[in-house]
Amino acid sequence: MSRNDALRAARLRAGWRTIEAAAKALTEHGQQLLDDHQFTVSSRTWRRWEGDRPGWPAEETAIVIHDALGRWPEDLGFTTPPGWIRPEHHEEEQVRRQAFTSVTAAALVAGPVAPQHVDPALIDYFQQQLEGHYRADMFLGPHDLIGTVSAQYQLIDKLVRSAKGETRRGLLRVGAAYAALVGWLYQDAGDMDGAAFWRGVTQEIAMRSRDPHLIGYALVNQAQVRTDLGDGHAVVDLCEAALDDADQLVPKVRIMAMQQQAHGASLTGERGLVDQLIDQADRLLPRVDDDLPWGNACRRTPGYLEVQRATCYGRLGLSAEAGALWSQVLAIVPETARRDRGVYMARQATAAAAAREPDQAVEIARTVATIAVETRSARMRRELVTLERAMRAWQDAPVGRDLAEILGPVTERG
Repeated sequence: MSRNDALRAARLRAGWRTIEAAAKALTEHGQQLLDDHQFTVSSRTWRRWEGDRPGWPAEETAIVIHDALGRWPEDLGFTTPPGWIRPEHHEEEQVRRQAFTSVTAAALVAGPVAPQHVDPALIDYFQQQLEGHYRADMFLGPHDLIGTVSAQYQLIDKLVRSAKGETRRGLLRVGAAYAALVGWLYQDAGDMDGAAFWRGVTQEIAMRSRDPHLIGYALVNQAQVRTDLGDGHAVVDLCEAALDDADQLVPKVRIMAMQQQAHGASLTGERGLVDQLIDQADRLLPRVDDDLPWGNACRRTPGYLEVQRATCYGRLGLSAEAGALWSQVLAIVPETARRDRGVYMARQATAAAAAREPDQAVEIARTVATIAVETRSARMRRELVTLERAMRAWQDAPVGRDLAEILGPVTERG
């Protein structure tokens, strides 16, 4: 008989090891929440909920489930009845509208603005700040930086409206780099709507700058969003567009486009193309010698291309190959790069689970869970969800229960 694995996983994360314990805990929670000592959930009812026909709980029970587990029944495998509207539906919609307004505010400032003198030295100032933001992102994760970088983009946009000639062109170039970083921060925070919006801003500013390298970079940025959405064909399309005039691009941009196209190939199941593209990019690495302040991950990230290869191998189900590569990569990635190490280790844990080494996977996950709570990286949480799926074969074993306990704080904070 098939089971409601979503509810079962939520029960284990809450520390309710048995159905009887879950029914008792939910009953007590509901009686306190509703101030109703008649509220009861029986073990028999919970057992049905975890079966193949969970049905739908009464509205007050749905509210208790949400308050106790942090999720509504439709997110826990229950069959949603026609016409069901969450009690906080309208509030959620208002919050989403407010969040989108906040996401777009820095890029959609109404003009015109009062004219001012714009010194060319400001271009260097913003470029130097950009490098600091890249370093801070490695240490902090996205949430603490989004406001700062967005505000600086807004200032650049204001200055562009007064600047002239090469100063204006230079500010457009640096503005595109800032927009790209804001897009990345939203992507890492798990806000794909915000990420897609800012990737579009990046593309617009890159086109206005007339800089072919930035235009290619912007296309790769958009391909990154499509990778996270699992749209392999779109990733390939965008990267091929970036490489249409490859001879006109600095090696760094070509490397970025090739490695991202490899991710697209992994999503469409083409292992040979993955290796071909990453090998081509690797041959270009010694030729990266530009002084452009953006897109320097290939120089800044230890084992940059092997990180991409290992990630692609993981998607392709090549667990042994992926695991070996992650061991090599993690040996050279510094401890200070906590967010990146956390993402890589989560992928390493999934490779271990796929290779039927659950104890190793759980041991790695202990460290990842701590980093995920600290950095609040949605990418890391997403990798841990993938690990949970890979560990389903052991969900009833002690090692599976250990994993549920380890990941509990991540779910609570996420």
